[in-house]
Amino acid sequence: MSIVDNIVRARSHVSFIIGLCLAASIAITLDTQFGSAYFSPNTAVIVRSADQTKLAAHAPLSVADIEDARVAWQYFDRNYNSKTGLVNSVDGFPSTTIWDQASYLLGMISAYRIGVISEDVFDQRLAQVLATLNDLPLFADVLPNKAYNTQSLMMTDYSNRATERGIGWSALDIARMTVPLNIILYDYPKHSALAAQLLTRWNFQAMLENGQLQGARLHAETNLPETIQEGRLGYEEYGARAVSLLGLDAMTASRYDDYIDFETVSGQEIAVDSRRFEQFGAPNYVVSEPYILMAIEFGLDREAQELAHRIYKAQETRARITGTLTAVSEDNINQEPYFLYNTVFANGQAWNTVSEDGTSYPDLRTVSTKAAFGWHALYQTDYTNLLMQEIERTKTPDRGWVSGLYEKDGSLNDVATANTNGIILEVLNYKANGPLLAARFMKDK
Repeated sequence: MSIVDNIVRARSHVSFIIGLCLAASIAITLDTQFGSAYFSPNTAVIVRSADQTKLAAHAPLSVADIEDARVAWQYFDRNYNSKTGLVNSVDGFPSTTIWDQASYLLGMISAYRIGVISEDVFDQRLAQVLATLNDLPLFADVLPNKAYNTQSLMMTDYSNRATERGIGWSALDIARMTVPLNIILYDYPKHSALAAQLLTRWNFQAMLENGQLQGARLHAETNLPETIQEGRLGYEEYGARAVSLLGLDAMTASRYDDYIDFETVSGQEIAVDSRRFEQFGAPNYVVSEPYILMAIEFGLDREAQELAHRIYKAQETRARITGTLTAVSEDNINQEPYFLYNTVFANGQAWNTVSEDGTSYPDLRTVSTKAAFGWHALYQTDYTNLLMQEIERTKTPDRGWVSGLYEKDGSLNDVATANTNGIILEVLNYKANGPLLAARFMKDK
């Protein structure tokens, strides 16, 4: 038999060997940085910092801590509607969102656990608000609308103008509500039936598709309901952790590495969402709040703990270099445009202060009261002590804590909100007892 004949007979084996070589070559390519970034989204790209800021130990609250909590609860006493049981999102304005009612519930649970309110007040308020939430009209008869009037319970737009159809739902707002509902089911059997009724009435599955969070709105041309992907890095993972409490599939949304880039800000490699505003029409802001919420409610997982450390260190470093105390998060403000995202990074720019439509407002950057409380509870560093000394000025005698201070001149951003005061109560409970959800399972090592 000739050499040619042998080669012909062996051609299938040769083809197989060539295929193996090609596969190995591709595998090696995918194992490079290029391959990890573009073809293998499951690759771990978040590496622990050698100097990761250590989480502070939990400890009994001081007299000053309890006083801070009592100040925060004043907001809810002042803005409580005795007829409906809802609270206003902003002091004196009879409008609310599901996010802010969740902040109220979480603040109330925290206030009860640290002894700021009595069992009678807790039971009465909790039963009333749960009953009202069960009675709310729903957008498209599926999920709660983005906004409601706290007195009439009518669906509204964000300006509190009544709208019979509603304007849509926020998947992140609704996801946040699953946190207190889960706590109530576990820890407060007296109220669990109302919580379970609410979980049954709302169609949570409608806000999930292929493991991603889906908000809803009215189409600009057809005026018919449509769903859209909702959430960016930080908030998306927080929302995913919340809805997973219900056993729902939010696995895609829970991943940090699928839409991740890194930008160097004040010496830190800050994780940012790669979905750009120009392409998707939604700001990809990096703020403190979602990481603080993950810490005080769930406890930080390995990746979130690293990302939180970097976001905190960037703020601490900026303050050291510029002499300007820095604690950024989204907040209501007391002038137009009335709500801004104070960020570590957003839309291609470090320390950007942006509105929802992407417009920058650099002169309106603020030091956030709730961010200062949150970082101090997590880390208790010399820098967070300085922040707490500075935001002491945001305490009021009867409206709770206001949102913060303007960086430019130190003047008060004197808007008081349910979210700021609810988070402060959560933070103080975390300081004493650990994460709201995880504390019941945590044991001393």
